[in-house]
Amino acid sequence: MNFRKGKGREDPEINLIPFIDVLLVILIFLMVSTTYSKFTELQITLPTAEAHKPEEKPFELNVTVDAKGNYTINGDPVSFRDVAGLAQAMRSAAEKGGLKDKEPVVIVNADQFAMHQMVVNVMEAARVAGFEKLTFAAQTGGGK
Repeated sequence: MNFRKGKGREDPEINLIPFIDVLLVILIFLMVSTTYSKFTELQITLPTAEAHKPEEKPFELNVTVDAKGNYTINGDPVSFRDVAGLAQAMRSAAEKGGLKDKEPVVIVNADQFAMHQMVVNVMEAARVAGFEKLTFAAQTGGGK
């Protein structure tokens, strides 16, 4: 006995509202019951820096060599005939600076167009004068 001959069958619907309500209750339960564990931290001992009072600055002999072959020691022009003469000039400049028991640091400032032999003369004169500490000045950066 089919009383609904003219009407078609209705498609069944799934009601999503109770499904969402159940999921929200489960989510709240999981959030409340979850224990949050902290990650263990590494226990490290960091190094400490100790600042020492800087040692007094050593006496410097600035020997400059230009492209024309001129030598200066601490800004004073020097004329000599051989390496021994330059060594004597370096010793006298060190004595003029009040240096008796400490050895100066010889800083060679050479022009880029100076001959290599001029720089070698300064190095040899420092050896003859007994100055063992020698360094070269250099420009930083290349901006021209």
